[in-house]
Amino acid sequence: MTAAGTVLRVRLTPPWLLADLGRQRRVLSFAPHRPGFEAARHILLRQVRDAELGPELDATRWLAAEMARIGHAGAVGMMTSRALRHHRLACAGPVACLATVGLGNAERVGRRRMVPPRGHGTINIVLLVEEGLTDAAMIEALSIVAEARTAAILSAGIELPTGRATGTGTDCIAVACDAGGTAFAGLHTALGEAIGAAVHDAVLAGALAWMAEHGSRSPPTAPDLCHPCPAPGGADP
Repeated sequence: MTAAGTVLRVRLTPPWLLADLGRQRRVLSFAPHRPGFEAARHILLRQVRDAELGPELDATRWLAAEMARIGHAGAVGMMTSRALRHHRLACAGPVACLATVGLGNAERVGRRRMVPPRGHGTINIVLLVEEGLTDAAMIEALSIVAEARTAAILSAGIELPTGRATGTGTDCIAVACDAGGTAFAGLHTALGEAIGAAVHDAVLAGALAWMAEHGSRSPPTAPDLCHPCPAPGGADP
């Protein structure tokens, strides 16, 4: 699947979901494999089973070995127990967002549950921006991704004993772009608006799909966000 308006290509080969950024980019993330500011062309998500994620597992070392085994040691890597076929892709303007949404360990920010009742789950987000950003703008973009994710999960309406869920205990975000002079990506900018729209749409669609599958509630109607994204300028591809 290709996101129109960007060069992001997504390939599903279980147990891997590969996001091809088109060329080597700057990536800012807190992914378990190659976190921080890195250079990479690919971001990979590795599906794992809940039973594999015991307390004895050194998940970071295990993921590094798995990525090296398939020749992607230099990529940025994340993990999820959500079936990868449920990934969602959305875009707006120069932005494409890939998300996998599992909510088995949903949390309310500031009020953690120590023992998740439904096993592991996470929200993984890959964002590609087709603009050149400064370091500060990349950090700001990552904050907008987090805000849009939280808004989407609040909209989904997952009620916990601690309050309405705002995310999960193991969420992960990666922002990719070229180096450049765009210095701002906040909510008053067109770029910030595009980031928020793409992330909100992808995460909300993924959250509602998870809720429908697990029977936690009757979800409201949401658009199918696996259709091709609009081309730049708003025209259909």
